[in-house]
Amino acid sequence: MRRYRGEMRCPGCGGLQDKVIDSRQTDDGTSIRRRRQCDSCKGRFTTFERLEEVPLQVRKRTGELEPFDASKVAAGVSAACKSRPVEPAQIAVLVGEVEDSLRVLGKDVASDEVGLAVLTRLRGLDGVAAVRFASVYKGFDTISDFEREISLLQQESGSIGS
Repeated sequence: MRRYRGEMRCPGCGGLQDKVIDSRQTDDGTSIRRRRQCDSCKGRFTTFERLEEVPLQVRKRTGELEPFDASKVAAGVSAACKSRPVEPAQIAVLVGEVEDSLRVLGKDVASDEVGLAVLTRLRGLDGVAAVRFASVYKGFDTISDFEREISLLQQESGSIGS
């Protein structure tokens, strides 16, 4: 077991010197539980270490920043998948993957990057839903816009898809 000295105030005596006597990940994997012993009073206490998530911001085309809203992404994907053989659980996974991929890009992402991340994953999930989503995301005005998107989809997957 790895031991190190921390700077956590003891709730018993207020001392600042302690050592970690046990450390393990919580069941849900979102934090680390540390059991500590105060060097002054020998009292034991537990602390939890969690990753501080920086809020993800989306930069709109106007330049305005707004917080990333997974429910907006889910609503857009759900609309594109209406009457398609796509389960709500698949949409939830897709939204989670999109958010994870955006966090890798940094704390501020362009709205175009959000749309592209969604479109890329939708193409692998359901071709028709991908074309529907692209028509809104890319602002299709003509039939040739649809033809171009279907051609891209065919090049990527070898067929139009489900």
